[in-house]
Amino acid sequence: MAKEVENIVKLQVPAGQANPSPPVGPALGQVGVNIMEFCKAFNAQTQGQEGTIIPVVISVYADKSFTFIMKSPPASMLLKRAVGLAKGSGESGRESVGTVTRKQLEEIAEIKKADLSSVDLDGAVKIIEGTARSMGIHIEGTDPPVNIKVVEKAGEDTDPIADEAVEDKIED
Repeated sequence: MAKEVENIVKLQVPAGQANPSPPVGPALGQVGVNIMEFCKAFNAQTQGQEGTIIPVVISVYADKSFTFIMKSPPASMLLKRAVGLAKGSGESGRESVGTVTRKQLEEIAEIKKADLSSVDLDGAVKIIEGTARSMGIHIEGTDPPVNIKVVEKAGEDTDPIADEAVEDKIED
């Protein structure tokens, strides 16, 4: 007879660095898991991947035993690593912080394919492209990054017809 799953805990933990401090300790302590046992098992399985954030899904059973499944690293982290960034753009769509090639997108999609909801590699690449765009990363071979001009003063670089409409309202 299979064990009954009592709780599922989802965490993102740096590889090889699981320890009883937050967020691991409180999340697992609440469901009654032996925290040190998880930390030792996780660190042993992620040895050699230091510096990578690993999403992990922990299934906790009624007898407080557990199993865990490690997922692939977040797409945003893989994109930042490919471009050599510390963080994405604060103003995506206005500010481009780097460029990624189609080949790099395919490599990232291959890593993430098992965790994505796509049927084929092309669909996975499109999902990764969307993540890249939302981070302000330009995809090589597409249109150049858009620079949106911010109008600081009313009437500057605006449509003359719209200016007349504003003037009419002011006179009324």
